[in-house]
Amino acid sequence: MAAEHSDPARTLAVLWRTHERSARKDLGVDRIVTAAVALADAEGIGALSMRRVAEKLGVGTMSLYTHVPGKAELVDVMVDQVNGETARPADVPGGWRGRLTSVARENWELHLRHPWLLEVPTNRAVLGPNVAAKYDYELGAVDGIGLTDVEMDSVLALVLGHVRTAARVAVEAARTEQRTGLTDEQWWQAAAPYLAKVFDPRRFPRAARVGAAAGEAHGAAHDGEHAFAFGLERVLDGVEALVRSRRAGQ
Repeated sequence: MAAEHSDPARTLAVLWRTHERSARKDLGVDRIVTAAVALADAEGIGALSMRRVAEKLGVGTMSLYTHVPGKAELVDVMVDQVNGETARPADVPGGWRGRLTSVARENWELHLRHPWLLEVPTNRAVLGPNVAAKYDYELGAVDGIGLTDVEMDSVLALVLGHVRTAARVAVEAARTEQRTGLTDEQWWQAAAPYLAKVFDPRRFPRAARVGAAAGEAHGAAHDGEHAFAFGLERVLDGVEALVRSRRAGQ
């Protein structure tokens, strides 16, 4: 989840607080990052800048650079901080499937709280303490069920990839509603009279039948929560087939 142009050495120093400076007792990495997260939550990652964070804190922009080298490193530390929010219960009912469901649900809620996470690249992991602790805990969901270490990592990546995709669609839907002032149901109600004039159900019988069923079930063409839960169950079905094949081969 690292920002694309952050310097690894400088980022690690901030993430692990190995060079925390105390030039100002009222300003430190934690306070800066908390302000940055609040700004990104409210306005998106595109609104984030060192100047905007400084304004939010009521300090000069240059004072931030005493604690955080730049925006790229700041984004990395923001990602690490919010990754510390997920709940990590010791006991989750339902075996590995229940544990992975819990992991997925926590990550779903995390992305809905902090939609800007969806705009941060995930190909380079943030090597911070919260990300490491989260990864270690989540691997525990599939530890000891017969998978190799590589398979454990791949299963977790598969589940989190589904979460990220479903969350992106849900966030886009929420933003569209906010931007237009119409819910999906209201939009469809407004479009329905015009669609009825041009859409011939005899020409598109399956689209007419299935679309009507989905619309009645969801009150719209798409339901984010349903898509998340339905997709997760299918992903877990695939993982279960893998686990069974490993056990059968023992």
